Amino acid sequence: MDAPDFHRFRLTVHYDGSAFHGWQLQPEHRSVQSELEAALSRLADRPTAVIGAGRTDTGVHATGQVASADMPSSWTADRLRRALNALLPGDVWIADAAHAAADFHPRYDAVRRTYHYEVGLRTEAASPFHRRWCWPLCEPLERTLLDRAAGHVVGEHSFESFSKAGQPERGTRCHVHSATWSDTSVGVRLTISANRYLHHMVRYLVGTMVDVARGRRPLEEMARLMANEPGLVTSPPAPAGGLFLHRVEYPGDPAGAPDPDIEALHVPEPLPT
Repeated sequence: MDAPDFHRFRLTVHYDGSAFHGWQLQPEHRSVQSELEAALSRLADRPTAVIGAGRTDTGVHATGQVASADMPSSWTADRLRRALNALLPGDVWIADAAHAAADFHPRYDAVRRTYHYEVGLRTEAASPFHRRWCWPLCEPLERTLLDRAAGHVVGEHSFESFSKAGQPERGTRCHVHSATWSDTSVGVRLTISANRYLHHMVRYLVGTMVDVARGRRPLEEMARLMANEPGLVTSPPAPAGGLFLHRVEYPGDPAGAPDPDIEALHVPEPLPT
């Protein structure tokens, strides 16, 4: 806002989405946005709106959601972060707070968003200390097929086949900068970076890639789905609990900024075998 006695803050937010009906405000449902607005309004002693970089769905987590809020100029960034963490519930945490330009917009100014999707392959993925933050598949996958399937999605494509609902005003084309699988202590992780995503796009991609790696559908169908072949449909979407909004990037962000160690944040050490 333009008033000189207020500053805009950029917040980096972590949350366990298990008990939330997503990021966005919803009547009669708990959301991350509502928890943040309640805490900020209490600190500002006035109703305070929060804008997020993306609307994660029910059950989806974040280790790098970005939000903005306008607060009285008496607040410093560090004091605001500490005060918010003292008020917020245990499943929401402010990792960073910083002053932002008065016209900063978390959604419209973002140039790249990175998601992680966690798939648990070892038996301990079914443990209550893992299963809420991954897809506890608990079976082996053919890594070569996973990697080759991921290679099909890199570049600018229409992802119409991999979306629950269209976005007519923006179209179905997205530019995927990278999509790679890596090993974790209990399974594998997809890291995907793109300029934008369609609704449920990452979960449809993961569900289909996993079925390819299980031998339930041929690898060639990834290319046919990317071409939006009529009559060919994706596999069911992967469960929401394995998906994390990992990072949102903006012009002017420092190059090479370290990523949060997602595994250290939410996955305990493997249980003894």
